[in-house]
Amino acid sequence: MRRLASAPPELRGYRHVSLLGSGGFSDVFLYDQELPRRRVAVKVLLLEELTPASRAAFTGEANLMAQLSSHPYIVTIYHADVADDGRPYFVMEYCSGPSLADRYKQAPLPVVEALRTGVRLSSAVAIAHHAGILHRDIKPANVLSNDYGWPALTDFGISSAVDDELPLHTTTLANGIESAGTESTSGQVGLSVPWSPPEMFDDDPEPDVRSDVFSLAATIWTVLAGQTPFEVRGRSNGTLDLIGRIERGAITPMDRDDVPRSLIAVLQKGMATDRTQRFATAIDFGRALQRVEIELGYARTELEIPNLQFEAPARSDSGEDADETQVRSVATINAQQPQTAPSPSQKPQEPSPAAAADETQVRGAPAVIQQQPLGSAGAATAPIEETVVRRLAPTAADATNDASAQRPPSHEPPPTRSRRVLIIVLGAVAALVTAAVVVGLVVTGAEPADEGLSPGATNAPVDQGAVVPETIDAPVLIAAPLREGATVTFEVENPDPLDDDQIIWRVSNRAASEQLRPAEEGRVVVSDYVDGSTLCVEVSVRRAGKLSEPLEVCYP
Repeated sequence: MRRLASAPPELRGYRHVSLLGSGGFSDVFLYDQELPRRRVAVKVLLLEELTPASRAAFTGEANLMAQLSSHPYIVTIYHADVADDGRPYFVMEYCSGPSLADRYKQAPLPVVEALRTGVRLSSAVAIAHHAGILHRDIKPANVLSNDYGWPALTDFGISSAVDDELPLHTTTLANGIESAGTESTSGQVGLSVPWSPPEMFDDDPEPDVRSDVFSLAATIWTVLAGQTPFEVRGRSNGTLDLIGRIERGAITPMDRDDVPRSLIAVLQKGMATDRTQRFATAIDFGRALQRVEIELGYARTELEIPNLQFEAPARSDSGEDADETQVRSVATINAQQPQTAPSPSQKPQEPSPAAAADETQVRGAPAVIQQQPLGSAGAATAPIEETVVRRLAPTAADATNDASAQRPPSHEPPPTRSRRVLIIVLGAVAALVTAAVVVGLVVTGAEPADEGLSPGATNAPVDQGAVVPETIDAPVLIAAPLREGATVTFEVENPDPLDDDQIIWRVSNRAASEQLRPAEEGRVVVSDYVDGSTLCVEVSVRRAGKLSEPLEVCYP
């Protein structure tokens, strides 16, 4: 039986309008704020719940939401205080639209909207996790919608820091199941059973970020199916029934023909009974939803995670995570040698015409290689695989320069103005001759003889030890690899595409004779994956018959 709502407090600068809702420990009222003029929601703690612990929890919720409320998909906190009657309250953004719970009870969400909502909520949850906060109560009723129709995550009342112990709180049953959304104050650990992961039912639960991923996936399933994932129509759906199905992973099949198998697979992985089989982070879950958007031809919803760097999840005790995506470092090659400044005793030398004509070639020692982990803004790491930079064959100009470098410095007077002009003219002529040769090669389709390619054969096998004269950015992984049966799909993207660029790939941890093959529409599809094995692919960008540094990605 629901309790009666408390009387709204008198708040200076605010005028009470109506009751918005009631919970186990607080009521939420709609107020008109006088300055600045706007409508706000005010959450007020009940008088009978004013214990030191409840005050601390209430204050903690206000502080947590204040840390996160600048995010577009988290409800904003404006103010917190204590009313004249002694009740703590905080003022927050009024979300005038219906919650996801209200919406799915009317009708399931379209696939495109469910995907968009899932990606946006993933970014909100990721922001909370980055701040060290577990929400622990993600469900449709806690996702409101603002005046623009955007989702807004709220109710951090039972959230905690990642390493905190769990407080005692209430258990919420599924809306429309048994108690019609009533709350039981039996002193159990705070959770909402229909959307809770199985680890929350342990005697000593230890949730982590993957627990929130489970609840997030269960929420998206709910709004698509029109019912909670473990509810079975026509059968008993009490708390113990739901807990048993959750612990067994008995997800009720979705009765919709327009939901693609790839989306079902993403949500099922998010709700895996074994947390090591779930997506490691909310970001990974959001990227998987983005991949489904692209697959269906929808515009990709952006993950709103500005200015944040997410570290890879820690490995399990066994040394391998069951479903970790491994991305090796990408080597960035500087084609030009670093120039050393001359000492004060040395005089700058004018470049010779031959040197001016050949200044675009890379000579001398191998180019500097900087290793940077993919998707990381941190410091460079040690190289994983060396990249060979070939030394070009010495020319007559090189021999002349080497010989002159071995002679003692001359004491001739500096060149006159007429000699400088002559040198500049000769350099310009040499540059024009070089340009004419390059144009002739482009027009005829010919390639230099030492590249190993026949004229015009841009699809010929490429010597993977060669380095291209210009930098070609390696492909980037834009979604976690997705497995469906024996098929594993990697979605990659050319970060700086040019006309006629081609993304190519091969399986890198099998026979050395594996052939390069094109990636259709940015997808690398391997259809013979063996359960329990590791599959690694190398992906490169082919441009004018030359390859970028490969990106290597492994599954799991």
